[in-house]
This record gives sequence, structure tokens and C-alpha cells, in this order.
Amino acid sequence: MRKFFGTDGVRGRVGEFPMTPDFAMKLGWAAGKVLGAEGVSEVLIGKDTRASGYMLESALEAGLSAAGVDIALVGPLPTPAVAYLATTFRADAGMVISASHNPFYDNGIKLFTQSGQKLTDAQEHEIERWLERAFNEGMACVSSERLGKARRIEDAAGRYIEYCKSHFLGRQSLNGMKIVLDCANGAAYKVGPAVYRELGAEVVAMHAEPNGVNINHHCGATDLTSLRAAVIEQRADLGVALDGDADRLMMVDHTGAVVDGDELLFLLAREAWHEGYTGGVVGTQMSNMGLERALAELDIPFRRAKVGDRYVMEQLNATGWRLGGESSGHLLSLDHASTGDAIIASVRVLSAMVRQGLSLHVAKQGMRKLPQTLINVCYQASGGREPLESEAVKASVREVEAQLGSRGRVLLRKSGTEPLVRVMVEADVAELANRCAQQIAAALAKPAA
Repeated sequence: MRKFFGTDGVRGRVGEFPMTPDFAMKLGWAAGKVLGAEGVSEVLIGKDTRASGYMLESALEAGLSAAGVDIALVGPLPTPAVAYLATTFRADAGMVISASHNPFYDNGIKLFTQSGQKLTDAQEHEIERWLERAFNEGMACVSSERLGKARRIEDAAGRYIEYCKSHFLGRQSLNGMKIVLDCANGAAYKVGPAVYRELGAEVVAMHAEPNGVNINHHCGATDLTSLRAAVIEQRADLGVALDGDADRLMMVDHTGAVVDGDELLFLLAREAWHEGYTGGVVGTQMSNMGLERALAELDIPFRRAKVGDRYVMEQLNATGWRLGGESSGHLLSLDHASTGDAIIASVRVLSAMVRQGLSLHVAKQGMRKLPQTLINVCYQASGGREPLESEAVKASVREVEAQLGSRGRVLLRKSGTEPLVRVMVEADVAELANRCAQQIAAALAKPAA
């Protein structure tokens, strides 16, 4: 088990361990020791718009320098931009200071290899071993002549904008299209509007005035209320919502209806299939069954991974497939980006719409989502027994699965942080999904015999 690293780097509330300047400096030093031993000589560092990013950036810079590793600073840019620019500017690895969709008072640190992939479990374990050494024995600084040097890159945003635009295929443009873009007051507040405008669209940018504390606040990919209203008010063709570090995408059609990660993944897969893609698609345990059915109609194989884009990537690497994603909007299109990139994913969706001459509202109708019921059930472990081991619960699940047959599915997930079991039931009829979920929830809520 990793002590500090989660599924997406290190994350926490700023000022509380581990999101302190002391920890960040030691993390920079430990990462420098591990990556330096593997031949890394320079690390590129980006961040989102949180006020705490300045503090953590300076601490990481000090730690890396003490380990003898050079630093290239690009300032506020999307997480996927850092993954791309690490290669473009010939850095050997990348770091992003961001807590993605979390509130401003949280922050995090993500690490990438030069190819844009997240570090392996083995690399993270080794970094944690050096972290323990830093806390127990202190940080041994290299000699003065070997200290890492820092440089600031000025044209990083321009290069990333051009890279995103290059994924709009064909000779057509977005001329005549009106897009409302919710930047979540995050890392894409400058580059996001520029990409769509330079492709020819009329762009109405909203939540694009970060002040250090308003990132993700009632906006972005996790709160589409204001975007839906703006699309209708502006009579726009569609809306695009990014999260704080622009690795998560949600869209809204001209009627104000949400187009989520499952539907967007289907649109990407259908376009890839049209272009000759012969691989499959990786979703997660939470991916809507409607996605699986729609892909089956195109003879596109589908697999489910554990929840988390890290696990989707693992399945893609294992199968050699190139497309995957989550309902929440993390989308991986490895023929176009080495990591989840919301702007590039949206450009690919827009490119497909223009090629087909379809609105987003019509294009998404190729997939029909199944109604889904989610219920969180509190439990108390009795005699050390887990709630999912209860014979009554198992019997209830078997009964529900028999009722559903091929019409739906059941998923039970135990929370890793709270005494909760998350019950999810999908069915082709909403009433059936709700009734089955309630039946399982009732069995979970009963005290163990």
C-alpha cells in the first residue's frame, strides 16, 4: 500500500499534512533522487490557479534543486498540457500542482514521465521510501556546483494551443458555431477560449477570471447549472465545461441537456471506428450499460476497469486499445494525447460533429443511457464481518439479478473512507431500477443476524 500517493498523486487540504511546504520540498527532493537515478536531469512544473500553487511550486523547486535536478516552470496550464510540454521542451519528467476538481483549499501534486504517463507503482513506492528517509534523517543536499537550476518557459501556452488545434481534422472549421465555455476559473482560463476562437467559433467564456480561491466554485465540469442556463440564454450551439486542471470534460447541447463522459466516449469511439479504429474501449464499473450496448452495435469490444483513470490506463496498456474513460468526464484517446485531455477530447467531438453535419443533440442519440439509481447505505460492521459478506445481502443481489436478466445490472461498492456501501442498479425502466436498488439497500440496512 502506498502511504502518500493515491490514484492521482498526493492530495490534501493546504496547510495540513501532507499539503505543507515542508512535505512538498521533501517530495521534490525524494522524486529528484529517484528520477535522477533513472537519468532524469530536468523536471517541468505546471500548476492551476489556486493561491497555494505559488507556495508549493517554490517548495518543490527547492527540493528538486537540492537533489541536483533542473526545473522548468510554465505557470498556470492544464495538467495534460504539462504532460505534452514535458516532451516538447525536452524535459525528462513533469509535475503538476493541482487538486483537479476539488475546492480551492485543497491542492495536490501529480508526477508524469516524459511520455505523459503517470509514474508506476514501483516508482511511487521508491519515492515514498526516500520520503521516509528525508523525514527520519533529513535531506542531504548535493554540492553547490551540482545544484539544479531553474528556468521559466514563456511560450508554453502558445505551443499547447497549436497542439490542441491540430486535432481538429479536415479542412473545415468551427465558423458559424457559438460555444459557451466554462473554464472553472482554472488552469485553462486563457488557453481554452483561444483554442476554440482560433478554430473559428464564437466563444462566450465564463468563469474565466481566477482569483486564487474561486476555482471550481459552483462552476466547471462538476457543477453545470450556470453553463446550462448560459447556453439557453445565449442561444448557443453547445456548451463545454472543464474542471480546474482541464483533464475532465462535460458538454451541454443546445437544449441545455447534459452530455456526460459516457456519451462523449461513445462519440469518440464512433468517430475512431469511422476512421478505421479496430480496437476496443475501456470504461469503468460505473460506466452506463447504454455505452456497452451502443458499442456492441458497432462490434466494438468493451471492458470495465476499477473506478479511476489510472485503472482505465492500465487496461488500455494491457489490451493495446486506445480509447477509454469515465462517466465523470476523464477521457483517454491515446492516438491524440498521452493522458486525459479535456480540450483535445472536445476538439475531437467537435470535429466529428462538423464532419457529420450534426448538432451535439442529434449526435448523442446514437447512444441511449439506461436509467440508473444510486443509494448510499450506512452500515455497522458486526463481529468483524463485512456487509457485503452477509448471506441476506448476497441473496437479495441474486434475486435482483434474476429479475433484471439482460435488462440491467447491479454494482455494490464499499466506500474506502466512510462506513458506506454504494448501491447502483441500472435497468431499461427507471421504476425497475429504483425498486431493485431499494430492495438491496433494505437488505444492507438490516442488522446482521
